[in-house]
Amino acid sequence: MILKFDQTDRRILTFPAVHPCEGISPATLLSSLIDLSQNICNYQSKLFATQRKNAREAIRQIGLLLLFFEEIRDRGLVLSDSALLCFSELHHAFQKVQFLLEDCTREGARLWILMKCQLVATHFRAPIREIATALDVLPLNLIDVGGEVKELVGLIAKQARKGKFEPDPVDEWASKQVFSVLDRFQMGVEPDSSLMKRVLDNLEIRNWNDCNKEIKFLEEQIGFQCSDCDEREVPFLSSLLGLMSYCRGVIFETWNNRNNDQSDARHSIEALSCINREDFRCPISLELMTDPVTVSTGQTYDRSSIERWLKAGNMTCPKTGERLTSTELVPNTTLRKLIQQFFAEVGICASKSGSRSRDVARTISPGSPAAAEAMKFLSGFLSTRLVSGSSEQKTKAAYEIRLLAKSNIFNRSCLIEAGTILPLINLLSSSLDRHTQETALSALLKLSKHTCGKKEMIESGGLKPILAVLKRGLSLEAKQMAAATIFYLASVKSYGKLIGETPEVVPALVELIKDGTTCGKKNGVVAIFGLLLHPANHQRVLASGSVPLLMDILSSSNNIELIADSLAVLAIIAESVDGTLTILQTSALSTIPRILRSLPSRTAREYCVTVLLSLCKNGGAEAIAILAKDHNLMSSLYSLLTDGTSHGSSKARALIRILHKFHGTSSSGMNASAVPCERPVHVR
Repeated sequence: MILKFDQTDRRILTFPAVHPCEGISPATLLSSLIDLSQNICNYQSKLFATQRKNAREAIRQIGLLLLFFEEIRDRGLVLSDSALLCFSELHHAFQKVQFLLEDCTREGARLWILMKCQLVATHFRAPIREIATALDVLPLNLIDVGGEVKELVGLIAKQARKGKFEPDPVDEWASKQVFSVLDRFQMGVEPDSSLMKRVLDNLEIRNWNDCNKEIKFLEEQIGFQCSDCDEREVPFLSSLLGLMSYCRGVIFETWNNRNNDQSDARHSIEALSCINREDFRCPISLELMTDPVTVSTGQTYDRSSIERWLKAGNMTCPKTGERLTSTELVPNTTLRKLIQQFFAEVGICASKSGSRSRDVARTISPGSPAAAEAMKFLSGFLSTRLVSGSSEQKTKAAYEIRLLAKSNIFNRSCLIEAGTILPLINLLSSSLDRHTQETALSALLKLSKHTCGKKEMIESGGLKPILAVLKRGLSLEAKQMAAATIFYLASVKSYGKLIGETPEVVPALVELIKDGTTCGKKNGVVAIFGLLLHPANHQRVLASGSVPLLMDILSSSNNIELIADSLAVLAIIAESVDGTLTILQTSALSTIPRILRSLPSRTAREYCVTVLLSLCKNGGAEAIAILAKDHNLMSSLYSLLTDGTSHGSSKARALIRILHKFHGTSSSGMNASAVPCERPVHVR
């Protein structure tokens, strides 16, 4: 009977309470009321950082009513219809109280509840007034309980009716101090950190980990506001986020979550490397989803696409054809978080779509003036710490930079302007500690995504220590991050040429592909892809022995993204005759058609066709003849004509023409070598 909501199932300060159904049995309703009352009473042992008085009073009143309900149950009393109606109203009000208590004790939401102290007090007052109303009309004289219990119920009704439920004076003081600090930030004045320390102590936010939980909560709320296209509170949320980020970096010098966060980061990167990006595409638009929602059939679509579908009068599921029982669109928050993580952490995929995450793109500008100034002050503080702090302080500052730059473009620009890159490079060069090396390189990786970050990194001499980590890093994770950083640096034409001319780079990437984990192989492949964007590097890549390794991946790997990226690299290599010749020395003409038939990834299949087309053009009649013998190839090509992108369809169409022409010339007795190609090469 009691609705159970996990904290992630509903937004904070929302109350999806429901009335019990009309046909509910008296015993069931009474049992549910008792369970609900007991759950509320259990909140007595939980921490209320704010709203202490209001919460305590609400729990006290419902605890007294619990005695009333238990006596009715124990004596087996029969309830009239009017009493059942009142009990139903009490059940509805109790649900709201439970939701409110859950929010007031929610981990990470202490600052937000503080800043909403007036609203939260009103939310306490409303259900308590509902309880008073229900008790006023309750036919207590028809319920055969003791006189003392009846007096108790009457007293509770009176107290519920007259209770004030106002914000605590301490909460009002603390919220005013926070507003004062935000005003100082907005004026470009750095506040007194001791004042914020007092406020945080009052909220029992007393260490780095507590502060980080507040930041994660605020980020989540901003994401909700943006996904709902209701951004009225985003500036205020952004100001609070900037304030808490400042507090995490400046006030909490002791880093009490170091090992857990690093471990979580490694596991996150490893897991994300195995996600099939095709699951992130909307079945209607075929683009990466930014706001995934689920319909009644269980299928997920991008909100804008399915809304257009429904507005056109369609009442069936586009993917399954089933009739929709409801037009309600349920946000798929789990998938949305995975997509956000994908863009933030694994945005280095060679086969990645040109679409950008809306959530990352909106961070180009700060969310509010106060947030902007807080970030500037924090960036300056972290830069100073990197230069003159202790070893532990330097590592912590690098980790703060990693978190701040992870998926926020404005933060990256502030950190770069504050001069953090050179001391990060120095920290990377001097580090003999695995953890410090990983942290410094991770921070540099995030900053390398910014145009100014790439320039600053190269001009500050960062390439040499990054390459040193790639070759001799203290951990595999560090080598993987070094490869990813090289990919971003190589995206600038002049830097790609410079990196490619460094003799150790390509061999080191090949070693990572050869011996690394799935994530390491992926980053190595992607970095080589970045280098191949510059023609001068093609011969170096060919000479490194990378092609056989890429073919091994195609033959042995089950990771669809890694296969797609390997095919992307082979597609570039195959564009040249020398590249084609190298590829044809392998089993490519049998392996790639097999992948084309078996893989569900459209991206991977289109890269297969691109490689095969280049092999036919540059490999001559011998290569074409081998492909022409594969009777299943043509059906795979035709399928891409219907469900491929325009680019993929055109490639498939060109390959079909070549194969048709070969069959035509063969059946007419003409020389098969008449099929046009740039230069015939011997096929293995």
